[in-house]
Amino acid sequence: MSDPKPNSSTSAPAETERSLFGEILDWMLAPLLFVWPLSIAFTHYFANNVANYPYDQALREHVAAIARQIKLVNGKPILTLPASARALLRADETDSVYFHVVSRDGKLLAGDKDLPMPPDGANLQDAPGDIFMRDAEFNGQELRLAYTYLAETNMPKARWILVEVAETTEKRTQLANKIVASVILPQFIIIPLAVMLVWFGLSRGLRPLTRLRHTIEARDPADLSPIATRRVPEELEPLVEAFNEMMERMKKNVEAQQRFVADAAHQMRTPLTGLKTQAQFAIRERDPESLRHALRQIAVGVDRAGRLVNQLLTLARTEGGEHAQQLHEPLNLTQLIRDTIEDWVMVAIEKNIDLGFEAESVAMISGNPFLLRELAKNLIDNALRYTPSGGHVTARVIASYATVTLEVEDDGIGISEEQSELVFERFYRVDDATSEGSGLGLAIVQEIAMQHDSKAALRPNPSGKGSIARVIFVAWHPPPPPPPLPDDFSELYRQSPPIGT
Repeated sequence: MSDPKPNSSTSAPAETERSLFGEILDWMLAPLLFVWPLSIAFTHYFANNVANYPYDQALREHVAAIARQIKLVNGKPILTLPASARALLRADETDSVYFHVVSRDGKLLAGDKDLPMPPDGANLQDAPGDIFMRDAEFNGQELRLAYTYLAETNMPKARWILVEVAETTEKRTQLANKIVASVILPQFIIIPLAVMLVWFGLSRGLRPLTRLRHTIEARDPADLSPIATRRVPEELEPLVEAFNEMMERMKKNVEAQQRFVADAAHQMRTPLTGLKTQAQFAIRERDPESLRHALRQIAVGVDRAGRLVNQLLTLARTEGGEHAQQLHEPLNLTQLIRDTIEDWVMVAIEKNIDLGFEAESVAMISGNPFLLRELAKNLIDNALRYTPSGGHVTARVIASYATVTLEVEDDGIGISEEQSELVFERFYRVDDATSEGSGLGLAIVQEIAMQHDSKAALRPNPSGKGSIARVIFVAWHPPPPPPPLPDDFSELYRQSPPIGT
């Protein structure tokens, strides 16, 4: 026994539902998480600067104090640094302090011999007496150094005396860490609080969206009325307006379907009743000739019912926008009408009606080919149906620069001025009409004409016999081509205004 095939609905991977709340929260918190490390880096940088400042000042004071103990006599340094002062320099409990007094040629006068000298060529432009700061390494320890030069007036630089005091950076590091901790630790409380506030704010901010969802869910399925935009936030108004437009289209489609069902039920009742009557008559009939007559009547009734159904379907598709939603395209109305007339030539010959066509070679409009063929077919069918044998029906296309006019002229039963507006209503038929018709052909024509920004008209023929149907379309012209580019830059310069004018 073979295994059953898996259900396609379960086997297909389900699409992951994306939460708008979560997405907004991500976009709000992601920058925060990105900025937080940057804030820590900047805090550490500025904390080091702040921590260095007081200790740099102390180093400068030490250098200045030692420099005051040095006297230059005929260019020779004499250092009178008491032992108590040297002990004070070494008295730091956390950091190690070093100093030395060195001549420019490297001769040690006092202090630590191995303390690093300033790099060769550094501060050659510095004036004696100025105190400078630098960083160095000594015995594997990071040092912060302050130094100055001593010299008499007009003493060459080679004889300058270097006074330098160095200190390890342990206290600075401890102070910088305390500053960073005092700034960073409160953030561990502030950031979660900020996340909670953002969460609460988003929940409150998205409440109108939730309320809108509840409003839509609570509506009756048959309620197609628009949603009021009075309490809708500005950001949701385009969504609500689009929803209302969709509801309006649905309402029109539902109304069109309801009209179609009502019209079909109303119009199909009579032919179906006739078919039933003829079928019952044929069942009881024993005479072959009478039976054939009943069957012919049934065939005529079937044709009439089929034509009625086709026109009802065409009207429903036209009103429902099935083809109206298609983009219009430029087309030659002359060629379209000529092709449509060719389909009716045999019908005109059977009725002994002269079917003619008058048109110019090109008459361009923008329209839907399917709908325009339906329009022309119904106009020609209506003219042939109400024109007696031996009559004339002429279709013509008249083109001008602004408009293209389609006319269908006949010398049939004609129409009065009072009836000229009523004939475009559904199921309306001229009182003295003898032919079988559904009364839907001209209603279809009017609907298609309106979808092409036009309006159909049916007026009595000025010749006194028959009528003229007329539909006026806007002529289509191709857009003008762009101006040609100049052959060279000199021509472009001549066409362009001078700069500054």
